Order: sequence, then C-alpha cells, then structure tokens
Amino acid sequence: MGFPAKARLEVRITPADVGKRVSVRSETGDAGSGARFTDTVGVLTSWTAGVLSVTQRTGRTARLAESALVAGKVVPAGPARRRGIPAASVAELVAVAARGWPAPETARLGDWLLRAGAGWTRRANSAVPLGPDRPAPAAIVDWYTARGLPARLQLTTGAADTDEPLVAELDQLGWSADGFAIQLVGALAPLADRAPDPRVRVGRELTEAWLAANPSASRDPGTARRVLLGGPSVWFAEVPHEEPGGPPVALGRCVVDGRWAGFTAIEVAPEQRRRGLGTAVMAELARVALADGASAAHLQVTEENAAAGALYAGLGFAEHHRYHYRTAPAG
Repeated sequence: MGFPAKARLEVRITPADVGKRVSVRSETGDAGSGARFTDTVGVLTSWTAGVLSVTQRTGRTARLAESALVAGKVVPAGPARRRGIPAASVAELVAVAARGWPAPETARLGDWLLRAGAGWTRRANSAVPLGPDRPAPAAIVDWYTARGLPARLQLTTGAADTDEPLVAELDQLGWSADGFAIQLVGALAPLADRAPDPRVRVGRELTEAWLAANPSASRDPGTARRVLLGGPSVWFAEVPHEEPGGPPVALGRCVVDGRWAGFTAIEVAPEQRRRGLGTAVMAELARVALADGASAAHLQVTEENAAAGALYAGLGFAEHHRYHYRTAPAG
C-alpha cells in the first residue's frame, strides 16, 4: 500500500504510532545519483534515536533513518478479504494448524504451546502462541535445552493481531530467523468440483510406501508416523507408480478439524510433474474432506516455492498471513 504518483507527500506518523501498521516512503542512494525512494509497509515496531524499525509482513525488519523520511501514514491492519475466501482470525488458524501437526511431546507455558518431536520438522519442534500473553523466553529456552533441542518460536506476521512487536524484540536479542512461509486459505468445494481421478487412492492408512516416498518423513519414519497420524480426522492420498513395486509418484495428507481441511505433505516426484497429479491429489482429498464435514481449506507454502504458490493460487487459495521461526542464540 504505497503512495500514488500525484499524492501530496507528507509524514503523518510520529513515535506515538508505534504498534500500528504504516506505509513509509524514504529516500535512498546519494544525491549525486539522483533522488531514489523506497516504500516500506509493515508494523512500526520502534522509533528511537532517529531510527524507525518497520517489521514487514515477511517477518523481516527494515530500519530507516528518520532524516530520510519523505512520507508516512497509518494504513489498515490487513488487505480486504477476497469474495469467496473463508473468514478466519490468525488465532483460529494457528490453533487449527497446531492440532493438525501434533508433536509427540507438548507442554503449556501460559498461552504458549511448547512442542518437541526429536527435531523432526520445525513445526513439531517449536513453541506457538494460543493466546495473547507474551512468552517467557528464558523458560522456553530451558524447556528445549532439557530436550537437547534449540529453543524456537513460530511467529505470525502480516495481518491484524500478529506478532510483529515480538519479532522485532527477538531480532534485537539475536534470535535468528528462518523458515519463512505463507499461510493460505480457500474454499473447499471448488477443489473437489472436478471428475474423480482414478489414479489417486485415498484412505486412513499411512502406508510404508507413503512414508518412504516423502523426503522429510524418510529421515525419521518413527517420529514422522506419530506426527502424521495425529490430528482430529486424518486422510492420506497417494498415486501408485505405474511399475509394480515402484514408489508412489504423488502424495498428500489432509486433516479435517471442524470446518477446516488442512492440506500438508503435497508431494509429486520431480519426473512426474506437469501431469496434474498435485491437483488430482488435492481434489480427491477435498472430496473426502467435504464428506467429513469441512467447508474451508488451509495450507502453508514456503516463500521460495514459487511453483507450489502458483498452483495453489490457481486452485483459489489466497494469502491470509505469514509466519516464520525465531531460534534462540546458542549458549
């Protein structure tokens, strides 16, 4: 949400606006090369000693010199919801996603759910907020240290009531960032509105072939089985290899939790791509999820996976918010 070309530019924000979502234009480059500007949108997380910190929807924080400001304004907390896209709060989706990827070991620390799963996946080995209370970082570090794991938090950005202030605080404390991802939502029925695909098998069983064909699960099948079988109502899909005994060429998992169907582990073998297998897997999972009582869909995709992002956009998904992980400094 930048500034129109003919808009009157003025700085309409002050340090009193810390905590609000803003759009800021600042001057970059040197005078000799001509004036150049950049627009930054995010939550104003600090304004001290002549420097503004704006934590963007990606979870990255931009630091801007007050002297370089050209324009600034407070903007709405998030974009308008597209017609047909399910309504949901960030808190609802965080809780549903946590139930759909349950760690073997959990504990509650105030409003925070601490999860541990032998290091298998960041999701199963990170703390996630289930309420508004701030975490106790030292206690979280102690809990993970006792399990031989790094202390890691999963934090949301880019929507109303997300974690930008905490992101900025941990950034200053040296907690490293990784695992940048996008939370998508969409209507479930359109996914299933296509002819049944006989290539896809859907059922409750997590087969050894499914586990072996999933690149992540194959690293720790025992822990993966415990996580993948968890959740309120779990379905698995696979497309068998054309050759008898060959590994499945496409996989998928869906967890139905009330109105939500959460899609995870959508995988297509590299040599089998561009055959519509990913869409077919999601369609057949959507079909059983509808019969299981769901009406809305959610899934996550990493920032760098542009191909998957394009697939999901084509299937009617839209960005709801973003999240990433912050890991405590070693020692």
